[in-house]
Amino acid sequence: MGAVKRIMITGANGFVGRAAVREARAQGLDVIALYRRNPLPEWADDPAIFSQQADLSDPESAYLLRDITQDVQTVIHAAAHLGDDPARHAEDTLRATETVLTTLSGTEATLVLVSSIAVYDTMALQPGDQVTETSPLESPDKARDAYAEAKLRQEELCTESGHPLWIMRPGAVYGPSRSWHALLGFWASKFHVQINSEGQLPLVHVDHLAKSLVAAALAEPPGILALNVVDDDLPTRARFLAAHRKLFGWPKLTVPIRFGLWLSLARLMSRWQDRLPGLLREPVLRARVMPLDYPNVALRSALGGADEASFEVMLAKCKEGEA
Repeated sequence: MGAVKRIMITGANGFVGRAAVREARAQGLDVIALYRRNPLPEWADDPAIFSQQADLSDPESAYLLRDITQDVQTVIHAAAHLGDDPARHAEDTLRATETVLTTLSGTEATLVLVSSIAVYDTMALQPGDQVTETSPLESPDKARDAYAEAKLRQEELCTESGHPLWIMRPGAVYGPSRSWHALLGFWASKFHVQINSEGQLPLVHVDHLAKSLVAAALAEPPGILALNVVDDDLPTRARFLAAHRKLFGWPKLTVPIRFGLWLSLARLMSRWQDRLPGLLREPVLRARVMPLDYPNVALRSALGGADEASFEVMLAKCKEGEA
């Protein structure tokens, strides 16, 4: 692959993309920062950041991008729809990925895909199991939701392209203004219902994720390699809630419910699952809150690195970043 001097980052003004741009510049790399609507003001004073507007859901944008990516050695593809809208995924995740692959066709550039840990089939796992890169994947034709399906199909597109490929599967990404997530349970009026306090939360601080993405961008993959990207210090749900309450003051009222009890309730209501919220549908429930462990041995073996600090310190940084 040769020395990497310039990379392109898609979705560069998003939560993950912005952190990746910042980390790439800290590593001395020139960056083509691809954005859909608004460039970030912080880029304007950095001559090593070339900001480029492009709508990746428009296949014609590939011709524009080919002209500006001639000297790019690696692309970090972070642009995607993050919700559960199938139509948006078709445009902003899958068609956008096809545009990136068209742009790279005929080149030897490495692709670093920001996928998701959501691709794993937790229906095939049991409480207490480890989720590793060898764990079974969901079938895209039977995926539990539109997001998991889109990420599975996105991985397939990139794998079939033949490009040198890092498939990076981050867990729940947190950072300033995003300290909370859907893996903790649900709200019932002023009460937070915490389903299960055992097992690890598959978290990754956005700065740690950015470091792993740039480390991958600087390394040559052994063909195609998938890596789960989670922090070294993963809290239980009880530990997370205690730390969050101490720092942010909420949730004040928590009602803990054992996973097994809630799973039994979901199974009793399975005949109506198409009309039920996610945490009352077994596939979604297991993916979000089943007690599992998430080792990052493969990540550290392939790319090195380590957490900047403990979970509590990184959560405190989130609050400081919001000030």
